[in-house]
Amino acid sequence: MENLDKLVFELCKLSHETVWVEFKHNNCDPKMIGADISALANSATLYDRNHAYMIWGVDDSTHEIIGTNVRLSKEKKGNQELENWLRYMLSKNADFEFQSVEIEGKHVEILIVSKAVGSPVLFEKNEYIRIGSYTKKLQEFPTLQAQLWDKLRNKQFEEVYAMIDLQLQDVLRLLNCDAYFEILKLSIPADLDGYAHYLLEEGIIVKLDNGLYAITNLGAILFARRLADFPRVGRKAIRIVQYEGINKLTILKEDTLKEGYAISFENAVKFVNTLLPTKEDITSVHRDTISSFPLPAIREAIANSLIHQDFFITGTGPVIEIFSNRVEVSNPGSPLIDIMRIIDNPPKSRNEKLAALMRRLKMCEELGRGWDRMVISCELQQIPAPRIQAYQESTKVSLYSHIDFSNISMDDKVWSTYLHACIKFIEGEALTNSSLRERFGLKETSSGSVSRLIKQVLELKLIKPLDPDTAPRHIKYIPIWG
Repeated sequence: MENLDKLVFELCKLSHETVWVEFKHNNCDPKMIGADISALANSATLYDRNHAYMIWGVDDSTHEIIGTNVRLSKEKKGNQELENWLRYMLSKNADFEFQSVEIEGKHVEILIVSKAVGSPVLFEKNEYIRIGSYTKKLQEFPTLQAQLWDKLRNKQFEEVYAMIDLQLQDVLRLLNCDAYFEILKLSIPADLDGYAHYLLEEGIIVKLDNGLYAITNLGAILFARRLADFPRVGRKAIRIVQYEGINKLTILKEDTLKEGYAISFENAVKFVNTLLPTKEDITSVHRDTISSFPLPAIREAIANSLIHQDFFITGTGPVIEIFSNRVEVSNPGSPLIDIMRIIDNPPKSRNEKLAALMRRLKMCEELGRGWDRMVISCELQQIPAPRIQAYQESTKVSLYSHIDFSNISMDDKVWSTYLHACIKFIEGEALTNSSLRERFGLKETSSGSVSRLIKQVLELKLIKPLDPDTAPRHIKYIPIWG
């Protein structure tokens, strides 16, 4: 770790020891260190710190640098090296490192402890926590224990550091920060402090204990000039592939967008739109062309793939695949809500900070409206409803171009009918034979075919009559959960 002297100076500025910093002179009892690693790791998580520290060579009262005789890398427990013994006695999620630095001719030893991830860090099968400047067993403080578990269960990918120990000039070199101000129509700051204010407030960067800065995953994934500069998010770049025909046999075009989503999202939407098949609008006075796919649905499908992906699944990212008859948008991670309630369920995202900032940047719809808009735009173009498929570690949304009603698969007819009932219900209306005919662009002569389709959806228990006693020709239907 670089800039250790700056780190020590910054920590010495603290008015007193905290739950995430402990100062020592020469005491390096192995059991004390083990319990403190557990306590510091757990306290770092509880108090939203990425790291905690134990520093030898600093007076715990005055915080004056006094030097130490301790050499952690050479200390032993019995015949075993201290580090190996500690790793054996601590739980597997304990992450720490020994460092040392000479400051003003005095030797300082530093134990850097990463925050607990997944579960509390244990030493000798016990959980510890810092209470003021003391190390105590966590079980003695049930309220803190509950709060710690709540933090552990709600760890956010966006808050993890993508790159650390940066000057503000380095941040502006790595991130396209001006895009943030331009999209939100804010004045671009005149100095570095102006940039820092907004970037810190948004969680795009974080000020570190050594006075330098870290770029968070949130900042990298949205504003990176080159995602490849950030190993943790480099594989999350948007990939676009166009195929010849309806299968993957021949690739016509392929591109991976290099920038963060705040820039590459709009570029992806525009690029996809240029690749989509179009048809001439013969009803227009001018020779206009219209896309075979509803552009609002394409935009929302891409936005959803970015927002709802599981960033902890490595090696893969959002992929947009364009065929002659469909567009498939895939992302790592399975849906967090029941697919059958995709229209009416309260929205839920595994990346809440990313979703919130993307909405402020006007990259996607207001909370919960994305799928409504996708379905409605498909209905207006009288094409099959968007199909969502969940796999063990991925989700795929498929959008189809126009298909004659007689050629639509029965599964897609049923799904489109069900979503039509959902949309009508949340609009305060109900599905009817007439509304479904209009949805598919069918004439009144097709009433019999539509009635048979409704009957099949009824038998599958996806819809139900609004009023079972209504005359058959006037009966209305709502989703089974309505």
